[in-house]
Amino acid sequence: MRKIIIDTDTGSDDAVAILMALRDPSVQVLALTTVCGNVSLEQATINALRSVKEARTYAPPVYKGAYHPLVRTTRNATQAHGDDGMSGLGTLPEGMQAETEHAVEAMLRLVKENPGEVEIVAIGPATNVALAMMKDPETMKQVKHIYSMGSGGFGPGNVTSVAEFNVFVDAEAYKIMVEFPVPVTIVGFDICRAEGACFSEAEMTEMKKDGPVSKFAMDCTAALVDYNELKHGKREIDLADPFAMGAALWPDTVAEAPACCCLVCAETGMTYGQVVVSENRYAGADAEKLGDWAVNATVVKRMDNALFKKKLRETLKTQ
Repeated sequence: MRKIIIDTDTGSDDAVAILMALRDPSVQVLALTTVCGNVSLEQATINALRSVKEARTYAPPVYKGAYHPLVRTTRNATQAHGDDGMSGLGTLPEGMQAETEHAVEAMLRLVKENPGEVEIVAIGPATNVALAMMKDPETMKQVKHIYSMGSGGFGPGNVTSVAEFNVFVDAEAYKIMVEFPVPVTIVGFDICRAEGACFSEAEMTEMKKDGPVSKFAMDCTAALVDYNELKHGKREIDLADPFAMGAALWPDTVAEAPACCCLVCAETGMTYGQVVVSENRYAGADAEKLGDWAVNATVVKRMDNALFKKKLRETLKTQ
């Protein structure tokens, strides 16, 4: 069975991704590690615990990580996800609490205990992952794979014209993660805004009929519906983090994912947070001549949105 760590700044779309992983029998979630981003670290931790409870399966430990980015001022996305990041549902479940071990220490310990087996699904800013890489690079080289929701992919950003939120919060950390010698698959924000990717209000209504897990998944994203109506003129949700989790859990939903060179802009200025994605068509010896432009990530270019939605609905459905 595959072993994963979910690193999350638990907003509403993170919550849906967590439900997906906890309800998929092909993976074991070893831990959830929380980071500031969509909301404060404390609220992200509460939301992670709530998501674990609402999955109605098992309860992996939750560890608190970085309170702020490596060098920048903390930013949040409460305008999109609500003040608590979960459309008012971000309350601490009775009897549940986070572990006392720091998220970075827990991440390193779990990788040491399972060398070459642990996959990290990073659906928030990369601060915790970068801190672990800086603290103990030899251990982090034993990570099997990292799946990241980050960048605009092959499209624009959602914070600035070039920068996506998770990278914009801590581009310094994202640069460390992308340049580290571990396989990385990136799912950009363009994927959840592609043709047929958003969930309409009608689709959400249908999913709410599938039981309490699906209903929670849709209810916690209610603020995002209102936000998208203001921003795009449509009552819909774009589930960025679930698409990244889908790429990790369900490889058959990935329709196209070329090898790319990803250059992360971490210098102060208008391009801060941009990830320049260059599809690399070279192979073998030619790739070695490219230097800084050599392949360092796989970037998802297209997903089978109909298949993804089908699998999501099946995974969350309960009697």
